[in-house]
Amino acid sequence: MIITVVDHYPKIPNPPREAKLRKAIHAYDQGKISKEELERVFDEVTKEVIEEQISAGVELITDGQIRWEDGQSYIAKKLDGIEIGGLFRYFDNNTYYRQPVVVGKIKWREPIILEDWKRAQDFAKNVPVKAVLTGPYTLARLSRDEYYKSIAELSNAYTDALIEEVKLLDKEGVKYLQFNEPSILYYPEDFDLLVDIYNRIRRYFSGNLAIYTYFYTVLPLRKEISRLNIDTFGIDFVSRKENFEILRDFPKNLALGYGIVDARNTKLETPEQIKSLVEKALEYVPEERLFVNPSCGLEYLPRERAYEKLVNLAKGVNLVRGERR
Repeated sequence: MIITVVDHYPKIPNPPREAKLRKAIHAYDQGKISKEELERVFDEVTKEVIEEQISAGVELITDGQIRWEDGQSYIAKKLDGIEIGGLFRYFDNNTYYRQPVVVGKIKWREPIILEDWKRAQDFAKNVPVKAVLTGPYTLARLSRDEYYKSIAELSNAYTDALIEEVKLLDKEGVKYLQFNEPSILYYPEDFDLLVDIYNRIRRYFSGNLAIYTYFYTVLPLRKEISRLNIDTFGIDFVSRKENFEILRDFPKNLALGYGIVDARNTKLETPEQIKSLVEKALEYVPEERLFVNPSCGLEYLPRERAYEKLVNLAKGVNLVRGERR
C-alpha cells in the first residue's frame, strides 16, 4: 500500500504566505524580471510543494506540475504541428485550458517533462517522484483537429510523439510513469483504441505504468480494464459513488489507484473515514496492489486545505497499517 497523489498541487498559498509565483509571472509578463529569475521562482515553489507532500506523509509524490499552465497546452507547445487556441472549460470544473489546435503533422520536438522530473527527484532526494503526462487519447479528445481525419489517427499521432518522451524517461530511470486519461470514461466505445495506444507505449517503459481516470463513471469499462497492458489503473471514487461497485471485480493483473479523498471539495475527511474506506478496498484488493490517493489533482483546493487533506489521508492509511501489524 502506497500513499500517493494524482498530479497537480496548488501553486499559490493563502495570506500571510507570499504569492511569490503569481507575482513573478506578472513581473515576467511585464518584462520586469528575466526568464532565469522566473525559473528560479518555479524551482522555489516546486521545492515547497514537494516538502509539503513529504511532510504530509505522501510516499510517492509529483512535482506538483508547478510549471504547467494546464494539462494540455504545456505538452502541446513542445510538439510540432500544434498551435495553442482559445480557452475551453475543463470537463465540469470551473477551470479552463488553452485548446491545442492541430494544424499539421504532430512531431515531438523537445523534452516535455524530463527536466521537470529530474529537478523534482533531486529536490525530493530518496522519496520517489512520479512522472505524469496527459494521455494521447485525452489530448486528442481535448484538441481541435484541422489535419487528421479521425480521433484514431489523431490519438496515434499524439502517441508517436509521446513515445519519444517515454523513451527519455525510461532511459533516465523513472520508476513510475502515469498517463491521465479521463476522456475515455466519456467515450467507452473507444476502449479498443486505448488498448492499442498503451500496448505501444508499454514497449518503451520498463517501470510501473499507470493510467488514471477521474470525474465520471468507470462502470461501462468494468469488464475491459484487464485488457490494458499496464500496471496500475486509477479511479475516482468520490465523483461517482457507483464506482465502488468495481472493487468486487477489479482485475487481479492490475494495481488500483484508489481515489478516495475529495480533491474538489474543501470538506475535510477524517482519518477514521479514510481508514474505513481503505479497509473496504482491502476486502477485494490486496495491500501490495493498492495506491491510495485523492480523487484527482489538488489544484481545485486552497493550498492549506490540500495539505490538511493529505495529512489526514496519511493518518488514515497508517491507522490501517497499525492494526494489520
